Amino acid sequence: MQTTIDPGEVAKFQAMAAEWWDPNGKFKPLHMLNPCRLDYITAQIAAEFGRDLASPKPFEGLRILDIGCGGGLLSEPMARLGATVVGADAAERNIPVARVHAEAQGLDIDYRHTTAEALVEAGEEFDAVLNMEVVEHVADPTAFLTACRMLLKSGGLMVCSTLNRNPKSFMMAIVGAEHIMRWLPRGTHDWARFITPDELFALLETAGLDPVDRKGFVFNPLQWSWSISDRDLSVNYVTTSLKQA
Repeated sequence: MQTTIDPGEVAKFQAMAAEWWDPNGKFKPLHMLNPCRLDYITAQIAAEFGRDLASPKPFEGLRILDIGCGGGLLSEPMARLGATVVGADAAERNIPVARVHAEAQGLDIDYRHTTAEALVEAGEEFDAVLNMEVVEHVADPTAFLTACRMLLKSGGLMVCSTLNRNPKSFMMAIVGAEHIMRWLPRGTHDWARFITPDELFALLETAGLDPVDRKGFVFNPLQWSWSISDRDLSVNYVTTSLKQA
């Protein structure tokens, strides 16, 4: 398969690799958003596979791929919940950072410097794919999402989040996060690559998936916190789609 990796986008995250676990560093926005992301992800997986989140290892027996895993901010919680986790990233420098941190936490996570397409060629299959804040950075979103669908077992689930494309998202994600708050280096995001919810649903359907849910992640500057919204998908949002059996 042709790779959908965009070398320019990978280089941006290579340069920031050492800062993944610094809550006040360049990935501060993800550290702030992570509890909200985890609430959504765990609820969707638990509902689809009939798991009780109150049990000690609710995801035991599930194999989960965290594609674009970065330093492991999502891979580690999935492993703690009992899942067998593969964390994959196209930015080579992210992998040793993720491995060292996981080992220090006593977690066994299979981190790999690889791509979705390479995993497909290797015949890998997963119960769930976490595809968080990746699709806006790839060269060909349709081909990338198709590869993710091929990595799912029948009845598998993919959670995919990205950024909406509208004037508000430009002000919040580009002007606010990169220029005013300086949470991220300038140029981290390209607003033209942002994807509207309707566009993403169409891309998922073209890739052979069945989109079943979408929610917004909303930042409250007064409370300095994130929440999940049924209505406000104006900036950050997340979707769930299924691979039909």
